[in-house]
Amino acid sequence: MARKPSKPSPPDKAERPSKRTSRQADRAAGRPSSLLDTRVVYCGDCLEKLADLPDQSVDLIYIDPPFNSNRNYEVFWGETKEKRAFEDRHASTQAYIDYMRPRCVQLARVLKKTGSFYYHCDWHASHYVKVMLDQILGEGNFQNEIVWKRTSAHSSAKRYGPVHDVLFYYTGSDDYTWNQQFMPYDDDYLETFFEQQDEDGRRWKRMDLTGDGVRRGESGEPWRGIDVTAKGRHWAVPREPLERLRITAEKSIEKLEALDAAGVIHWPKKAGGMPRLKQYADMMPGVPVQSVWVDIRPIHNLSQERLGYPTQKPLALLERIINASSNPNDIVLDAFCGCGTALVAAQNLGRQWIGIDVSPTACRVMAKRLRDVCKMRESEPMWLAHKTDAFVVRDLPWTIEKLHKIPPFEFENWAVIALGGIPNTVQVGDMGIDGRIFPAGTKPDDQHSMFAGDWFPVQVKQVEKVGRPDIDAFEAVMEREDRRRGFFVAFGYSTDAQAECAAFHKRTGRIIRLITVQEILDEQHVQKM
Repeated sequence: MARKPSKPSPPDKAERPSKRTSRQADRAAGRPSSLLDTRVVYCGDCLEKLADLPDQSVDLIYIDPPFNSNRNYEVFWGETKEKRAFEDRHASTQAYIDYMRPRCVQLARVLKKTGSFYYHCDWHASHYVKVMLDQILGEGNFQNEIVWKRTSAHSSAKRYGPVHDVLFYYTGSDDYTWNQQFMPYDDDYLETFFEQQDEDGRRWKRMDLTGDGVRRGESGEPWRGIDVTAKGRHWAVPREPLERLRITAEKSIEKLEALDAAGVIHWPKKAGGMPRLKQYADMMPGVPVQSVWVDIRPIHNLSQERLGYPTQKPLALLERIINASSNPNDIVLDAFCGCGTALVAAQNLGRQWIGIDVSPTACRVMAKRLRDVCKMRESEPMWLAHKTDAFVVRDLPWTIEKLHKIPPFEFENWAVIALGGIPNTVQVGDMGIDGRIFPAGTKPDDQHSMFAGDWFPVQVKQVEKVGRPDIDAFEAVMEREDRRRGFFVAFGYSTDAQAECAAFHKRTGRIIRLITVQEILDEQHVQKM
């Protein structure tokens, strides 16, 4: 059965009495467990990171791993220079399942018995994924196959257009957290089922106030001249309107009088007709959410929350999942968190969260999103002090040695984001621009256009020492785009490169700021911005 949201989580059986005070203090500070850190983004393979988490420590798991399709794997912003096709890592569906199986085993291990697990995938490997999850989580713990309509149309010449994703919903046992979610009634439903209308236009439907069978107690007494016993029935007032109207009467006749005084009883014109309860549509929660979701729109080009991540999911999708399958202060884990939609939703809804992603770029962008959208502080001291608005990012390649080794596209994105800029969304024909920075107090006219508004170009080279030829090429970019300032990031610069920047400024008045990777790591680059 589903666990009620008001029911407190039972204490861990292995919990020692000496830890009770510590655990209570952690909960008061927003950290639900002394054994588990939350509000943390881990950079790395989730197979390794999950091994450090305790058994049965997470309330809700959502993953949207790379699918076995032609979509890019671990790709951020979808640039051609970043493309590592999925089949480069997984030559077949079986290879994909072999990759996901040990990770799902770890996820099942950390899921609480009262917890829920959502696996988001598309049609390419969904049937194989279902078989795998049945084996790991148990067929009996499978609750739903949810179909989400992720696009309105898809052109396919010789087949039906694929427009949906699938979410497999499992639980840790049959005693799990469940908070029913609702959707608004549509017009057809209202006209069909709430067919009555008051003079002010409010729609309602008639509900019975009696139950089958005769009762000899007070529920069988006559009311307003109506002998309910003679009709072979008894008074049976629904609980919901009493609770909603805060009616505390105990006897049936008193409840009926209170409902009538509240104006929610319909009296038929025919003398002796049976009164009915007026159930107003605007007082009902709506239609319970079913297993086909068509009301949550996907991220589109003009969406306010769009970051450019190729498989970014809408915030509303994660909010529905988190609201349905967790309670405030529960722990939400996303082990393939990409641009961090699940983390943002969890933070906004008052949940604890843990994020894991193998991409350093994704980790930095989700950190920026947490700062910008959730107004959180990325601060080790604040996080250690259990401040509920603080978070940390762990295991990023923030050393010269590691930055030398990461893929070029990751390095470019890391550098641009570290400067507070926006990476270029077009890498083929990028015209020599890896990113753009907007002056303080300004913003793009169109956040999805690289060349809108006032901006400064950024060029990034993952080389030990940039020479004059690279500077000459960047100067041409600045003159072509008529930019008065630009930024160049590399590990170092030759004397000729530095001299050319000075000469360029003297000749044109334009400024090129040369920034080293070490200056970014030491946070000394701000002085040059």
